Amino acid sequence: MFYSCSAGGSNISTDDPEKAYFIAKSHYDKKDYLDAIDDFNLIKLKFSGSSFIDKTLYYLGMSYYKREEFILANYEFETLIKNYPSSSFVEDSRYMLAMCYYGLSPDYSLDQTYTRYAINEFQNFIEIYPNSKYSAEAERKISELKTKLAYKTLKSADLYFTLDNYKSALVYYGNVLEEYYDTKYADDALYGKIRTLIKKKRYEEAKKDIEKFETKYAGSEYLRSVKELKSLT
Repeated sequence: MFYSCSAGGSNISTDDPEKAYFIAKSHYDKKDYLDAIDDFNLIKLKFSGSSFIDKTLYYLGMSYYKREEFILANYEFETLIKNYPSSSFVEDSRYMLAMCYYGLSPDYSLDQTYTRYAINEFQNFIEIYPNSKYSAEAERKISELKTKLAYKTLKSADLYFTLDNYKSALVYYGNVLEEYYDTKYADDALYGKIRTLIKKKRYEEAKKDIEKFETKYAGSEYLRSVKELKSLT
């Protein structure tokens, strides 16, 4: 009764940790994630010293992840990494740790703390496992998340420009160009910066950036508009 209540309703009654693990795993494989969570939590409590505990933590984390309970999943993956560093599940857990933060990354208009956490974890993963089967996907996720941050920063810059706060607009356009130069919003930012410099009558700087734009972004949708701005410098 104690174990059943502690685990939230698991029906596992065996005292054999291997049998208990395979019962839990069968629920996971059938996508019965709530039952799997109950079962794996019971195993954590009842068989904490067994050889199956690292697998248990991994699939408990995965069960939470499948239910989009990313913070709970994150906790299980972190526990596995910290307490069982030699486990064969550490690589997968490190990747899933990043994926949990990726799942928590919100719309660009909201606070992007989890987005930055995700980028850091994906970068850490690539550094530790450069030849992993997950490395290419981790790179793609980093690019996607950086693009989101670039867009958020660009929107802030555009807002400041609209409000005639040109000093702040230049700061934010500059941030896009410095931090997110490899995203698809870099030409937007340089175009915005040029317009802002002209508004501030900093014509020499604007001329240099126009030349840079024409060289670097010859295929940009803003090229024609940038060329038209030449007459104002």
